[in-house]
Amino acid sequence: MLSPRFPANRGRRQGQSPENGGILAQPSVPHQPGGPSPAVDPRRLPAASEATRLLCAGTYLDDGFRDAVIDQLYVHEERFAAPSLGYDASRVLAHALRARRVELAWAAGVLALWIVAIPLTKGLIALLITPFLVLGIARWVRGRSATAPVYRIVLAFLLRWYGRLMFLQSALLLLFLAFGDDESDGGFLGDLLGGVHETTGSLDLAVSLAAQEMWGIGPLEVWITIAVPLLVAWAVATQRGQFARALTQELSRERFADQRTDPAELAEGARFRRLRDRIRIEQHSRLIMYDADVPFCGAGSPYEPWSLSVELRPRKNLDGKAPEPLDNSAVLRHVVPLLEALRVPSPHGSPQLQAAVRDRLRELEIDEVVFLPVDGLPARTAAPYTPEGFEAHRSRAIEEGGETRRHFLRIRVGGWGEEIVTTVFVRVHTQGGMLMLEVAPHVLRPVRPLYRYADRIAHRYRHNHHFGKAVWALGQTPRSAGQAVVTIGRALVQVWRVLTAGHTNALPEGPWISVRELGSDDEASLFQEMDVSRYLKSVQDRVANGVTLALREAGYETAEFEQKIVHVAEGGTFIENTKGNVTVGHHNTVTSKTFTTSTTGGDRG
Repeated sequence: MLSPRFPANRGRRQGQSPENGGILAQPSVPHQPGGPSPAVDPRRLPAASEATRLLCAGTYLDDGFRDAVIDQLYVHEERFAAPSLGYDASRVLAHALRARRVELAWAAGVLALWIVAIPLTKGLIALLITPFLVLGIARWVRGRSATAPVYRIVLAFLLRWYGRLMFLQSALLLLFLAFGDDESDGGFLGDLLGGVHETTGSLDLAVSLAAQEMWGIGPLEVWITIAVPLLVAWAVATQRGQFARALTQELSRERFADQRTDPAELAEGARFRRLRDRIRIEQHSRLIMYDADVPFCGAGSPYEPWSLSVELRPRKNLDGKAPEPLDNSAVLRHVVPLLEALRVPSPHGSPQLQAAVRDRLRELEIDEVVFLPVDGLPARTAAPYTPEGFEAHRSRAIEEGGETRRHFLRIRVGGWGEEIVTTVFVRVHTQGGMLMLEVAPHVLRPVRPLYRYADRIAHRYRHNHHFGKAVWALGQTPRSAGQAVVTIGRALVQVWRVLTAGHTNALPEGPWISVRELGSDDEASLFQEMDVSRYLKSVQDRVANGVTLALREAGYETAEFEQKIVHVAEGGTFIENTKGNVTVGHHNTVTSKTFTTSTTGGDRG
């Protein structure tokens, strides 16, 4: 099947024997819950990759991302997991559920403090709730957008300062009630309180003192009112410290590789364990159940996909012999060895220097994958993920050229700790004396900057002095009650949907979005973009050379294919007509009579 010079497993994949009829083998995916075998470096597993670690950290830092992960992988039990290229979605889900559980417990505690304080202080806590509510409205009016309209910015500014002045007056009043017997004894506090009252006009001191006497508010209620925001600040700081410890301990680079000691996976219920097992079967399978609207879900953003077709014309110097039959498998058998050769370092003068090469192409992965629509499946568990089921679909899909069931050769390079994942899907089909070649490159860009800075954020918080932590916690206190209500509300909505929406027994659906894509940034660094370009050019050149070799050895003309491949693969558009050939691209030169072409530049633009 394959050239013996290039064994099918020079990276992380296992070769397949010729007897089973496949071009490549089923990828060897280790059994995650029990840990890897001793022969496998645990740091090279998807569950221990840097991308997985940072996505897990993102569930503690970004509540929107955390809720989206839970919604896609936990609430919608009927949806298949998207292919997880270089990471483990089930481990991200485990930490998302753990982060929500911790945040929910602290939110319930904070909300309980505010609620219990109302009867304990006989309503005096309203002096703090009112300005905090105004500050919360100011945040809502401003929004999170960096380019908010001017009227929102101005209105939020006014509300924010009005709320701050209200809080200052309330704080001074509480201190006056705690340390002064009456208005005349207030001294400096009384004068300052009067000045603030003249500025805001929001609260009359005499009315407040009269209410104090009417409701029987004594020193105990006043001190409880003063203590509540301090207790809330302590709760906020403790929660932040718990998240920081999670980021610097179990999610540290040193400990994250040992999945068996991860507390996030040890403390979950039966539903999570059931979904975790399903996700681990689906996310690394070569059989991809897809939704028709997003067939390449999980692979990232398309990166200049292209296709072409050429006539299969017999060469003129065959001495009367007919060309050999050329099917899709024969073409791919010529492509695969050339791709595998990219794993081999060039000669460096000594075995030691050659072995020291760290180019990510040494870890290039090559798979055969079959895309299968979910329509018609009675349940998610009915997908044919067994080796026999995959082989049956592969053997039929590779030659049939169907519309819904499609066979692709998948070439993947994971760089920068799997933060940059370059995947090329290649499909070859012969029909009616024509050869069609489809190449669909996709790129997963780095995770969001907030997640990449998780280690720094946690380290800075844990090593900050107590005064800095106290100031930060007090600054978060005004929004604590509103944030607690939002957190509890979101959790209740998700629980309600799990209980009532009927997702458990619903007809299966393909993945709508990938966890990795949810946590990806829109941009990459210049070094990373250069690596992506190098990987793609290397892979596409080898694919083109393999197809050319297959055509030549089967006895077909290759000049037309060689002419087209230069322009289409480099981002140009090739148009054929009876009067000549036209290319639209950068610095292209075409000689149509002799089927030769040259390019200068060939920029992607």
